[in-house]
Amino acid sequence: MKMYVGITDYDWFKILKQANCDEVNFWKPGGRANFKALNEGDLFLFKLHSPQDFIVGGGLFLKFSILPSSLAWEAFGIANGASSLFELNNRVYKYKKTNRLSDPDPQIGCIILSMPFYFDKEDWISVPENWNRNIVQGKTYDTFEYHGKLLYQQVQGKLNNQKFNPCVVRGDSMNSRYGKEQLTRSRIGQGVFKVLITDAYHRRCAITGEKTLPVLEAAHIKPYNLDGPHEINNGLLLRRDFHTLFDRGYITVYKDFTVEVSHRIKEDFKNGREYYAHHGSKLIILPERREQLPDPHYLEWHNENVYLG
Repeated sequence: MKMYVGITDYDWFKILKQANCDEVNFWKPGGRANFKALNEGDLFLFKLHSPQDFIVGGGLFLKFSILPSSLAWEAFGIANGASSLFELNNRVYKYKKTNRLSDPDPQIGCIILSMPFYFDKEDWISVPENWNRNIVQGKTYDTFEYHGKLLYQQVQGKLNNQKFNPCVVRGDSMNSRYGKEQLTRSRIGQGVFKVLITDAYHRRCAITGEKTLPVLEAAHIKPYNLDGPHEINNGLLLRRDFHTLFDRGYITVYKDFTVEVSHRIKEDFKNGREYYAHHGSKLIILPERREQLPDPHYLEWHNENVYLG
């Protein structure tokens, strides 16, 4: 099993720990280079800047995405390790040496983590012996190697000792787990759902093809508060007005991905020409992966329980 130890600020960690965030955006100011060190479900650890050479928490890696800071804030809020979008942007400007005039909505690299954990100070773990203080961003470890195995055991020991529900692995013992780790399935929260839907639909509205990112929203087909999951196949990326109409039942999508616009728009609002132009058309943007396509069962639920046909 691979692990990555990423370097971060104490202030970033303190905000997350105090808020006890259940998902985390470990962001990078560059917004260009990809992050390929881990696979989904691998362990990502937080290491403070020197001279505080300690590992203080971590989480399970879900996804890397390059996002404008405004969307990162909309998706994760304080889970960006900042108290406001203004603060987040100022931190980015400090690292990138830009400002709000030259870079009004800066792009940041988002390492998105699920099921995070935060150690109390007495449980902080010293960095491995082979850690080099010249490391700027982070270092990959592998549990098949001595230092990686030792670090993994220390982390799991802290999780077992504290009041955590150990989220990293399951198994009979640490020795039997080493080399045979079985990851639990990462839980997806609202913020991660927004990012996954945005990327799956190529950052374009499924109905109109609109690609102005600030007006696009991740819509649940079956609402989360009615047991609709935060899964890509229970979502659509829609322009904000279409999202509102979809949620209120004025628009639906059938199993064959045909858009249906209710006669009630005209009856209730004496308008709707722009929306009726899409009546009977197919969704023009869909995920490439079959398992991410809108689930017919969720679409049927919306047709039968929400749509004002």
